Amino acid sequence: MKTKLFFQAFVKFFAGLIIISALLFISAGTLAYWQAWLFIAILFIPMFVAGIVMMIKNPSLLRKRLNAKEEQSEQKTVIALSGIMFLAAFITSGLNFRFGWIVLPDFVTYISAAVFLIAYVLYAEVMRENEYLSRTIEVQENHKVVDTGLYGIVRHPMYFTTVLLFLSMPLVLGSVISFAVMLFYFPIIVIEKSPCVRGCS
Repeated sequence: MKTKLFFQAFVKFFAGLIIISALLFISAGTLAYWQAWLFIAILFIPMFVAGIVMMIKNPSLLRKRLNAKEEQSEQKTVIALSGIMFLAAFITSGLNFRFGWIVLPDFVTYISAAVFLIAYVLYAEVMRENEYLSRTIEVQENHKVVDTGLYGIVRHPMYFTTVLLFLSMPLVLGSVISFAVMLFYFPIIVIEKSPCVRGCS
């Protein structure tokens, strides 16, 4: 069972790495897009480490995070809209670098990278605190309401951390235009929350 889980995680990890790298560097028209290299490093290195940790300590949580087969039509819409948003944001970032539409100072990239990593740590903490997290809407056995840790401070810490992650991404990539694209995450959250029938994270 663990071998199958490892293979599934391995395939998804490298598929994500290849797709995002292709979107960024092809649209930028060069491999000299240093902000893209930084973004790929701060995104995929912690992701790889977190995956190994979950594989060893909590494979059931990793299995839930890899489960992207959503049955509800509303959630399928959310996933599709999110995919379009990320696609547009990454391509726009590369094009912004290629054509120099709006050039941000380097310190914006460095500060945004720090915010991204902090948000990544908070995201990991949310997953540690709430063992019932999954990527799809489902009723789980013995599901309990979590009200400690970050859940005692923020009503929906998962959404809070993903907002930080998603809004810092385009700034790490040096693109204000992509930042504007990622603002569409807010109406997407509204769509996701509206039909919610679970104790949402």
